[in-house]
Amino acid sequence: MANDSAPAGAAPSALLPAQGFNLRCTLTFGDIYAQILIWMGVIFASLAAGLALMGTSKPIVALMGVGLILVLSLPFLLFAFTTTLLNHIALDPRNGPGSGAA
Repeated sequence: MANDSAPAGAAPSALLPAQGFNLRCTLTFGDIYAQILIWMGVIFASLAAGLALMGTSKPIVALMGVGLILVLSLPFLLFAFTTTLLNHIALDPRNGPGSGAA
C-alpha cells in the first residue's frame, strides 16, 4: 500500500479538504477607491466624447466611439480589480480542536 499509516477506508490526504486555515479578505474601500475613480473618469470621458460627437452629421460614430472606449477599457479595469482582490486574501492558520494540525 502507498499510504501505510492511514486507517482502512480513509481517503488519501491529497483528497481531504483544507481544514487547517481560515480564509480572510483584507480588502478595504481605500484599496479600490482609486480604481473606482478611474472607472468613473473613463465613463465620463467616453460620455463627453459621445456628446461632443453627437452634434456631427454622423451620430453612429459617436455611439461607436463610446462603445469602443468602454469595451477596450473594461478588461484592464477588471484585471486590476481582481488582482487587487486576490492580493488581499489571507490564509490564517486555524488554532483549535479539529483543525487538522498534528
